[in-house]
Amino acid sequence: MSDYFNEKITILVIDDSDIIRTSLRNFLSEYELEVITCNDGLEGIQKAIEHKPKLIFLDLMMPNLDGLRMLKVIRILDGLKNIPVIVISGHTDKNNVIAAMQSGAGRVLSKPLSKDVLIKSINEVLGKDFLHNAKRARFLTDVEKEEITNQLKKYFFNSLPQKRGTIKEALIFHNVDLLLTIVHELKGSSGMIGFGKISDLCKEIEEKLTRIDIDWKEVENQCELLNNEFEVLEILNSK
Repeated sequence: MSDYFNEKITILVIDDSDIIRTSLRNFLSEYELEVITCNDGLEGIQKAIEHKPKLIFLDLMMPNLDGLRMLKVIRILDGLKNIPVIVISGHTDKNNVIAAMQSGAGRVLSKPLSKDVLIKSINEVLGKDFLHNAKRARFLTDVEKEEITNQLKKYFFNSLPQKRGTIKEALIFHNVDLLLTIVHELKGSSGMIGFGKISDLCKEIEEKLTRIDIDWKEVENQCELLNNEFEVLEILNSK
């Protein structure tokens, strides 16, 4: 008998962004699926072993164990090596895409994610009728969609003080990895909730940080513009 009639199918989402995890959970809530989430690769391996998910969504840039290394671990574990993985990342240049595919990713998607791309990718990896068979009887109402968006924005604004402090620290010590991690996460999460200007600024900062000779003055100027945009959004949000 089909999986759809035996027990709820599990999807594992591994991403260090609260907003990305919540967005994927909310999207998948329209289907008869159980969604498990975690925020780093080490915990992700533990969750995968415990739950044996049907599909894994995996971010590339994460603390403790990044996406590429986690993919390599998954592919040598007998209980996990056949689970399809869709990589999601805000930094999908040619080298990262090739590295992810060579490490065993079924698909590589760029953040911010769109519903159409998610549906297409899931059906390509799991079969064209997968989501149709897993569809819930009802759809989210406009009120529920608005509540979800407001919840994601709340996550975003609540995390801003910490993220601004992290950016400041990274600039003081010229910590490339730390700054890349924070702008990568901000690029994806801000794009998901409609803050396109912040997402674009983060993308520009990311590009400057991946150059061989980093011009820290340029990076600091872009971060100042990013901080100004944060302040504008906070003022608008407080009204």
